[in-house]
Amino acid sequence: MELDTDNAFAELGLAPDATEREVKAAWRRLASQWHPDRNESAGAVARMQRINQAFEEIRRAGFSGRPGGNADTPATPDGDAPDGAEADQAAAASGAAGTQRQGRTLHRKLRMTLEQAASGCIKVLRGKVTDSCAVCRGAGHQVLGGNCARCGGSGAVPRRSFFGWPTGVAECEACLGGGIARQACAACAGAGKMAPRGYKINVRIPPGVRNGDLLHVDGRRVSGEGPGADFEIRIEVARHAFFELDDDGTIRCEMPIDGFAWMANRQVKVPTVTGLQTLQLSRDRLSYRLEGMGFPVQCRGQRADQVVTLVPIFPQQLSTDQQILLDQLSATTLGAGEEALDDRLRAWSRGLRGWKAAMGPDCS
Repeated sequence: MELDTDNAFAELGLAPDATEREVKAAWRRLASQWHPDRNESAGAVARMQRINQAFEEIRRAGFSGRPGGNADTPATPDGDAPDGAEADQAAAASGAAGTQRQGRTLHRKLRMTLEQAASGCIKVLRGKVTDSCAVCRGAGHQVLGGNCARCGGSGAVPRRSFFGWPTGVAECEACLGGGIARQACAACAGAGKMAPRGYKINVRIPPGVRNGDLLHVDGRRVSGEGPGADFEIRIEVARHAFFELDDDGTIRCEMPIDGFAWMANRQVKVPTVTGLQTLQLSRDRLSYRLEGMGFPVQCRGQRADQVVTLVPIFPQQLSTDQQILLDQLSATTLGAGEEALDDRLRAWSRGLRGWKAAMGPDCS
């Protein structure tokens, strides 16, 4: 919707009774500050469009009754005064420049596994984006100039009852109350936006990203059918079934294992973020550290360690064969004599005999 005259003056930072010279000076100052050729901020294009629209509203309303007033057109940042068509072309060029500068940012979430986050990966992003109409710069209409034919420039039309009697006034639908003749933009059918278009881009994720990290992707550097915008990508690392990640990059894995395989010092396969690794068991150890098999300490940095904790699992109920084998194994230990026992068992056996002697003959 077009600005009314008072809002147009406010957009330029002026009072409603500002002179033509003050209006031109304000426009020139703001244009020098916000023109996209000089200001690369994301809001520069929209602000420059509002500045041009405000000046155009004041110019078309005229400067009658104000000192030195006439309907001259604005000056460019270099001091030249273009006509209305040239001013519109300059505004359109500003919009195009803003598009080339990736003036907007699309926000996306990207979910990945811990393995992908640890090693880095290439993800494909697909979506749809809706562009503002370049012809009308998102307004949905084009200003023709002059007074609106329906309301005569007043911005209001009589409201009538069912019987045709006047009952007041209503905002003119043809000019939306602005009083200036306009027509719907043919390029976008008055919507101000173009039909949604799809995009597909490939994004390279560096190794070592964490859950909640925010990655900025320059839209000019992505491969694929880009949307002409930058991306802010929020990383979401899915919870893992086997691994727990510490702040220092250590990956912890608690792994159940057959108790008899642990007793027999067998080799087993343990999972890591890069695949299965062979681990040589030792029956006197339950915790193992795999150096360099953890998560990157810093993004693209060296990887920390992985700690594997074994939980030996024995059958809750032994089979007949297992019971026989265990009895035989136990008999070999008892029949070997005390000197063949482990130091811990030997020390316990001697301590137990001393305790019984101290208790006396009544201790059975």
